[in-house]
Amino acid sequence: MESLKKIGAIFVEELSEIKDKTRPVIFSAHGVPKSVPVEAEGLNMNYIDATCPLVSKVHREAENLYKSGNHILLIGHKNHPEVIGTLGQLPSGSIDLIESVEDVEKYNNTKKNIAYVTQTTLSIDDTKEIINQLKNKFPEIKEPKKEDICYATTNRQSAVKNIAKLCEMFFVIGSRNSSNSVRLVEVAKNSGCKKSTLIHSEIVVPFEEIDKCSTIGISSGASAPEILVDNFISSLKEKYEVEIEEVEIIKENITFKIPKKLN
Repeated sequence: MESLKKIGAIFVEELSEIKDKTRPVIFSAHGVPKSVPVEAEGLNMNYIDATCPLVSKVHREAENLYKSGNHILLIGHKNHPEVIGTLGQLPSGSIDLIESVEDVEKYNNTKKNIAYVTQTTLSIDDTKEIINQLKNKFPEIKEPKKEDICYATTNRQSAVKNIAKLCEMFFVIGSRNSSNSVRLVEVAKNSGCKKSTLIHSEIVVPFEEIDKCSTIGISSGASAPEILVDNFISSLKEKYEVEIEEVEIIKENITFKIPKKLN
């Protein structure tokens, strides 16, 4: 975001914040409620929908399940941009947010048909517990045809589980408001490395603690630019002799088509 700001990009939360309506608008990869492109068209704005295809898949799933007569439950975190976008795909009152197992226990629904979808950047372990509880409480609940969790999130979590137990410290490079980055820190801690922390833009690298380690682990949030990881490793190389061992659980070779307007 900082590099985009330097070349003139302006970040806004609402279309109403844009003074010059002739400037092109890009919708976040997290997705936006349906009302946003409708509002943009009403203002004759030139917009590009950069919603991640994996998020769009969840939007379509929620819509199709709703059209089939189901009340929808969304497993996710309140106020997360992706959750706001998914909630905004359906009419008010037709979709409810479930954040925890406790929410499932308290949830009352008199409707016969219910289905669930999930936020793409959650921990598999977190959703598994909630989904099991939902299935116990609502045996007839319908589930997505395919896993909703983002493959990049899943692969990183698998890699972290494999290496965290071998590390004295573990660093996850990403934003504090990134769900999958925060989850990776939790995965590292739960997998055997209690000294796991998030490295975000304002943090000072804890060299004094690293001095005491012979092996550290590094991962990053699914949306963290690779340059941030490279810069972190470069700062370590300036101070230590570094031997790097890459751990790849699954080869990622998925590519997505760019938005039509850019072709």
